[in-house]
Amino acid sequence: MVMVGATVAIAQINIDITSGTQNVLPRTTIPNIITAAIRLLIVAAFTIAFIFLIFGGIKWITAGGDKNGVESARNMVTAALVGLVIVLASFAIIRLVESFFGLRIITTGQTIQPVAPE
Repeated sequence: MVMVGATVAIAQINIDITSGTQNVLPRTTIPNIITAAIRLLIVAAFTIAFIFLIFGGIKWITAGGDKNGVESARNMVTAALVGLVIVLASFAIIRLVESFFGLRIITTGQTIQPVAPE
């Protein structure tokens, strides 16, 4: 009989001794919630517009020369492209506001430091 060694990982949980609560989640503040909501909305809007673009393309391909089908598909693709442009423009505007005023609306706290020439 051959014995195989097993490794056991132990999860570490920080417990606040004074209140007895577990410190599992990072500190939740109103600005963190707003940042997360804005980021979620941008990603969701971009994803939905991209899905509509794909469905419009599939609809166009499967229209089979039907005038009403092609027109409907063209309208869907146009609306999806306009939606993508609006989402990307809103992201660019938010980044410009962050840059000009030194705010953090959708960015995290980490920055990349430039490399100094030697």
